[in-house]
Amino acid sequence: MVFFCFLTCLSPGEIVVNEVNFVRKCISAESSQDDLWGKLICTNFKVSFIPQDAPTKQKSKLSHLLLGEHDIPLTCLEQVVTVNDTKGKKKVLGSNQKLKFNPTELILYCKDLRIIRFCFDEAGPESAKKVCLAIAHYSHPADLQLLFGFEYQGRHDMFWKIPRGGLQTPIFDRPSDWDREIKRTGASEWRVCSINEGYAISQSLPEYVVVPVSLADQDLKKYSIFFTDQRIPLWCWNHPNGSALVRMTSINDPLQQKKIDQRIFTAITKSHPQRSEVIKSDLDKCLPTILDIQCAFVKIRQICVIDPFEESEERWLTSIENSRWLEYVRAFLKQSAETVYLLDGKNASVILQEEEDRDLCCVVSSLVQLMLDPHYRSLIGFQGLVQKEWVMAGHRFLDRCNHLKKNDKVESPLFILFLDCVWQMMNQYPAAFEFTEAYLTVLSDSMWIPLFSTFLFNSPKQRAQHLMDFAKNKAIPQGEDQVVFFPPVWNWSQQFSTKDQTLFNNPMYVGKGAACVQNGEVKSFRRTKKNYSSTLRGTPSSMRNGLRGGEETLPRRGSLMSELKPDFSVVKDESPSERFFRDWFSRPADQQGVLIPLLIPSHVVLWKLFFLRWVPEACIHKGGPVTAYHKLSQLVDEIELLQIHLRRYKGPSPCSTPLPSPSGPPSDQRRMYFKASSPNDPPTPPEYLTSSFPFTPVGNLCRRSIHGTPISKFLNGARIWLSTETLANDTV
Repeated sequence: MVFFCFLTCLSPGEIVVNEVNFVRKCISAESSQDDLWGKLICTNFKVSFIPQDAPTKQKSKLSHLLLGEHDIPLTCLEQVVTVNDTKGKKKVLGSNQKLKFNPTELILYCKDLRIIRFCFDEAGPESAKKVCLAIAHYSHPADLQLLFGFEYQGRHDMFWKIPRGGLQTPIFDRPSDWDREIKRTGASEWRVCSINEGYAISQSLPEYVVVPVSLADQDLKKYSIFFTDQRIPLWCWNHPNGSALVRMTSINDPLQQKKIDQRIFTAITKSHPQRSEVIKSDLDKCLPTILDIQCAFVKIRQICVIDPFEESEERWLTSIENSRWLEYVRAFLKQSAETVYLLDGKNASVILQEEEDRDLCCVVSSLVQLMLDPHYRSLIGFQGLVQKEWVMAGHRFLDRCNHLKKNDKVESPLFILFLDCVWQMMNQYPAAFEFTEAYLTVLSDSMWIPLFSTFLFNSPKQRAQHLMDFAKNKAIPQGEDQVVFFPPVWNWSQQFSTKDQTLFNNPMYVGKGAACVQNGEVKSFRRTKKNYSSTLRGTPSSMRNGLRGGEETLPRRGSLMSELKPDFSVVKDESPSERFFRDWFSRPADQQGVLIPLLIPSHVVLWKLFFLRWVPEACIHKGGPVTAYHKLSQLVDEIELLQIHLRRYKGPSPCSTPLPSPSGPPSDQRRMYFKASSPNDPPTPPEYLTSSFPFTPVGNLCRRSIHGTPISKFLNGARIWLSTETLANDTV
């Protein structure tokens, strides 16, 4: 009966490829008492486990409309590992590989950091082998159009009939979206240019770009051949003072570089009302490479997820720091803050230059705009920022996410690093962002669901070409708007219910014109008095990969005290940039103004919800930031209900005072996930709340550990001894 229900819940175009009965899903490595028995199924979209007993619905996690509780999209699989305990054999499976032994165990390493383990104690050996090979094969598609998203959209009429007006987030695939952005930022000396219509000039740029009014189309065409991939400079944003943020590739002809640089600089200078200078920032020289970032991510994933918590707090935190992930997060925040100074403090226009302008520029340009423009801290604004600076600017999502698993050397979690940088700012200025860290985490998970166009392609041209080819092959009539045919991820109702989407709403968010708020309190305050200038100095050109002459530029734990000063006293020989940052940090933060992150190591910390949400040892019952979120949400919901009641009391005349409705608007129309409590409700948080909320580690990270050990003991310095008998210590 349960399997029949599964068949009726298959997505359009989804088919069952292989299956095996009597499979045990491991929930706890210490005992099999809590393990689930059921059927393991491989479809052309996902790996599904169907328990033989229908489980009760959990309140403690998001309910995905396209994926079940035990489902894993095939694109989310990092490694498929088969094990035979009796023969002592293990093998990492790829596409079209043979398996010479009957597996007794299957371990799935997922890109969202889950580790799922299945045992075939009672399953037929041949059936178990076949389902393992099917999972390995379908998780390594030979071609982009073999990703399930194409089959799904080709069968799902509802999606390619959604009207364009239903998408609030601007897609920036038409001139009107760019025109609105030009008007919103007051960039009157910039215009929408259509010379790349039909991708006539560059294969990786959008069809419409914004350029200075003083640059003619024929000049842009003439100069385009000297830029990498013929990518002419891209306008990103305009400061109210007239300064512009621009990104561009390197110039591939050294003989022409000075001439073209001068022409571009002159055009940008003319666009500024005060004719201020233009400063070029070479990101390749002062930021880590994509390979450095990938190596750091692999290390921090190993420490947080695969390795057991065996060390003391100090050693574990040192291991986190030694992974260099947080160092790189600080490096990008630092570079972005320095660019903020140039635009806001020095009134200069800035060109961000990178060899191909498709990786580092995406991170820095997005962070700079996030720091300077409160519009991008709203939900719709942030989504538009990602669409503009990542999707339409040609970030190689297909390669960097390695969806086809063809080339590990080009894989790099640039977008996850960007989301981590955003979270760092949210953590420091919690009232400045409309969205929550749950939203950021869900957004990162959506990278591995191949049903939306946002994270599947390397460029707008690749997307358009593949959709056109697929439509021809399937004889699907093309409408006026291809976005409708293969939608972006921004319509969240495709994945979550209206109630679950309220988890994206930040109860502390301060809109325009609100009082200054810091840490959820309305007050006037002074920051902890520290000297931050040494962490925000201009980066010398001799720097590479975040290092200068073998010396660490970003302070580590050992040098933390040297960064602290008793007050904001004027430093001798203080530079203008140091004065700018000193003045900024000495004033209360305007949540709707410029925001600059604190960069010392004690303020740039591990993003726990992302890195530790599946770790049982890190799961605190009724603990973590969610407890404050729960209370604040209830408070905001109660205030909004009171406001509704007060409005209802205002009758048509002073003598007429209608009583308010005993209840407010329907529950699904209220902004907060947690609703106002009644006097009869217990004062403590609900039993299902944990620090991993709205996710759960149960069954999502099966490695040997002491079940139920509270992370609070670990954080207090207690030494926790765990079994080292994990897959991580075995050679595959």
